[in-house]
Amino acid sequence: LFRYILDNPCVVKGRSVLDLGSGCGATAIAAVMSGASQVLANDIDPIAGMAMILNCELNHLNPFPITIKNMINSEAGNWDLIVLGDMFYDEQLADGLYHWLRKCIRIQQTEVLIGDPGRHQFLTHSIRSQLHKVIEYSLPEYTRQENNGLTSSIVWSYQPSNSLENC
Repeated sequence: LFRYILDNPCVVKGRSVLDLGSGCGATAIAAVMSGASQVLANDIDPIAGMAMILNCELNHLNPFPITIKNMINSEAGNWDLIVLGDMFYDEQLADGLYHWLRKCIRIQQTEVLIGDPGRHQFLTHSIRSQLHKVIEYSLPEYTRQENNGLTSSIVWSYQPSNSLENC
């Protein structure tokens, strides 16, 4: 997702972005660097929050707001775009994400981008029938070795729109 945002800054420019399951904050950092008007990074792991702050420093950015509360099943926030990567690794989590994201789209007309390296739980989940492929990136060899043979990562749109294709 961070590569896609850096290559296509119009996806986030001037928009409010929620980076769900932010991990080290790479996608949130890409959104800030690409001109998002507001960025909130979310991860339930407090160590991830610390990593985000350090990565902001390494990228010479002021830290963006970070929350470590579980946002899934919370009120649908007023976000223009929700981005999440590699979060469909557990069936229960995948089901919760699916229903919460659907609520965000229905209530707030939020756009959703999902990055996934092709994990089984994602490939077989019912959300797949409602996605369209935006772009696929080949993973570098060292990443392939660390990730049990996964060879690429795909960015999917859960709210099909021509706006992504016209950047």
